[in-house]
Amino acid sequence: MKSNIVENYLSEADYLAGEQDGQLRHEFIAGEVYAMTGASEAHNKISGNFFAELRNALKQKGASCTAYINDMKVKVQNDFYYPDVMVVCDANDTQNAYYKTRPLVIVEVLSPATRRIDKTLKRLAYQSLETLQEYVLVEQETAEVEVFSRQRGWQPDYYYPGDTVNLQSIDVTIAVEDIYYQVDRVDSRRLGP
Repeated sequence: MKSNIVENYLSEADYLAGEQDGQLRHEFIAGEVYAMTGASEAHNKISGNFFAELRNALKQKGASCTAYINDMKVKVQNDFYYPDVMVVCDANDTQNAYYKTRPLVIVEVLSPATRRIDKTLKRLAYQSLETLQEYVLVEQETAEVEVFSRQRGWQPDYYYPGDTVNLQSIDVTIAVEDIYYQVDRVDSRRLGP
């Protein structure tokens, strides 16, 4: 029996053209689009803090790396994702103004709605990028940062208040407290006064 179901997959060109209208962001996975939901205040602050710390550190070092925040896509094979923060150090990754293909560091801020996908599907997709050296997951509701490093065989290291996160691929160190600056969380008592 033949199915009457017609599968409508979007082309990469149509997806990219649609994303330029700026109305709503979508991720593009296996020919299908998935709308991105709005972020919480904590998510927004954490992403902004991480971006600001990276940008300032890279600027002070005079590095040729660029930090991007949530509106820059990353292309993984034929799929497109919107990482919360990423760092690109490859001068050849400038062919497209709307997405990058060669990041060294990708940061995702976890939420209840994205946790499972960020820890599984996205982690595996991102780790397939030959240039990616570190994948960082930042909790919103607890002060915990998890860093997966290619150098350590993608085994995670965990960081808590009082620790500093060392991103070896770009030689940047960030205090956990700076990542959570002005963020009210359930475990804020762990950060001290």
